[in-house]
Amino acid sequence: MSIPLPPNPHAVFVLSLTLVALFLLSREKIPLESSSLFLLVTLSVVFEFFPYTVGDTTLHAIDFFAGFGNEALVAVCALMIAGQGILRTGGLEPLGRVLGRFWKISPAMSLLLTLLLGACISAFINNVPVVVLLLPVLITVSLRTQTSASPLLMPMGFSTLLGGTCTTIGTSTNLLVVAVAADMGMKKFDMFDFILPAVIAGSVGIVYLWLIAPRLLTQRTLTLTDNAPRIFAAHLAVLKKSPIVGATLAEVVKLTDGKMKVTAVERGQEKLFTHPNLVVQVGDHLVVRDTPVRLKEYEKVLKGTLYPADAEDIPVDDEHPLQAVDQQLAEVVIVEGARLNGRSLSNYRFAEQYGLITLALHRTGRKLRKIHDNIGNIPLMVGDILLVQGPREQISALRKRPGLLVLDATVDLPFSQKAPLALSIMVGIILTAALGILPIALSASLGTLVMILSGCLSWRDATRALNAQVILIVVVSLALGNAMLKTGGAEYLGSLFTALAGNAPPAVVISGLMFMMAIFTNIISNNAAAVIGTPIAISIASQMGQPPEPFVLAVLFGANMSYATPMAYKTNLLVMNAGEYTFSEFLKVGIPLVFIMWGMLSFLLPMLYL
Repeated sequence: MSIPLPPNPHAVFVLSLTLVALFLLSREKIPLESSSLFLLVTLSVVFEFFPYTVGDTTLHAIDFFAGFGNEALVAVCALMIAGQGILRTGGLEPLGRVLGRFWKISPAMSLLLTLLLGACISAFINNVPVVVLLLPVLITVSLRTQTSASPLLMPMGFSTLLGGTCTTIGTSTNLLVVAVAADMGMKKFDMFDFILPAVIAGSVGIVYLWLIAPRLLTQRTLTLTDNAPRIFAAHLAVLKKSPIVGATLAEVVKLTDGKMKVTAVERGQEKLFTHPNLVVQVGDHLVVRDTPVRLKEYEKVLKGTLYPADAEDIPVDDEHPLQAVDQQLAEVVIVEGARLNGRSLSNYRFAEQYGLITLALHRTGRKLRKIHDNIGNIPLMVGDILLVQGPREQISALRKRPGLLVLDATVDLPFSQKAPLALSIMVGIILTAALGILPIALSASLGTLVMILSGCLSWRDATRALNAQVILIVVVSLALGNAMLKTGGAEYLGSLFTALAGNAPPAVVISGLMFMMAIFTNIISNNAAAVIGTPIAISIASQMGQPPEPFVLAVLFGANMSYATPMAYKTNLLVMNAGEYTFSEFLKVGIPLVFIMWGMLSFLLPMLYL
């Protein structure tokens, strides 16, 4: 076996820089943005001083910046913004509530349903928000049933990774591989072109995650109480439009899946006992204690209004915009020297001064003497924490006030009334691209524009959805891929791989390429693995005289097998933190899943595409 030599100094430089990229992109202490920009600038500067010319064609340094206008990057950015619109409107929250109810009926089937839902949604939406949605659902289920959540969280996270491989828009890695391959002259994949092997292999993976993976994980009691949100006291006013008017208190609690704990009912000046048969009337105030997220959920489900009793006479206007679309929840601590210390909110005229509504009060280490008292009339103490709601700019202004400390737990409130519209727009994006009416870049861009114009999200939300890491890694990936192709570096790696493979059949080469990508993606960035693998795949296919599709798909599927290590994908880190998993547990559950997917796809890709 003869090992081929590199074709020229430029190819040697590009291949060397690719090795540097492997190192830099795998360093946790170096920001990914810094590594990507360093690689892009280094590549461009070297080619500016030492241009590469073949025949009449010169590879200019500025060519490497073309990735900023690439269709793949436009699609990635537009889909990130569209996904933010789904999150911002709370469009996925009903799914979480349905799953929570179903767990009461059949835990085993509910786990399977959760895995399937996570996979299906992740085929069209970035899997990070899907994991963020499902994590609290599974943790709540474990608390309610007094079982461990650790056997559930890792399988759920991996199911979203399996679903992301089904479509071209499932992950940024998919979009990147498809774009690089298209830039190299290969026919572009449509949205569902490789869904068949993905679904077949993924189905086997889901069965493994459902029946086997939970048994491989250690049953442990998570320290949820240390990380749980604070409990607050609040009032829920019953409105005319509320479905609970005329219902008994027991029926009201049932509407919240039994989660809401009513400690008192106020009817005018009268304080009523919380008897299960007490009939709720318009104007009643239900006094409840719960977390901020749950308090807002009760407000939505029961169609009431959550605020202190003394605030119901304050009109909702520009000064007190309770229903404004730019709302946030924030936790504010009363610190030493605060003017509010020893005074009540009503006495201090807090709402009028700050333009904020106080929803609830938490007093650490103490129980309020009169939990049913009006929150606005309770004298505040140092250490008290207020849950307030108001416009973003008012929350920001509050940070500058002496004596008040705004915690980092500030969250944006979903525009629930826009949720159906946001979901419809996302469906439109997917269908328009799937039916070939518009390319995904145009379809997603049009969808994000409609979301912004219709008020599903603001421009501030849209810009916050963009991720500099993703943008720069896509650009540097396209730049390195272009350089490897034009200088002959990709052809050289393909020749080297072919020489090492000897006279192995194409199916074996496809399997070996995919396995190499699976190793890379669990050590370095999955996007970095895609950068290296896609040009190599096309070159190998060309040298073997085979169609490039199965070779490129081997790279795509291999780069998505981020199951074996927690650092392989960001959702792995989220799940690791929530489930308190060890590194060895990821190896124990993830490595078998890698082999399952690799074995299935090694059989399916040659059968379907060669």
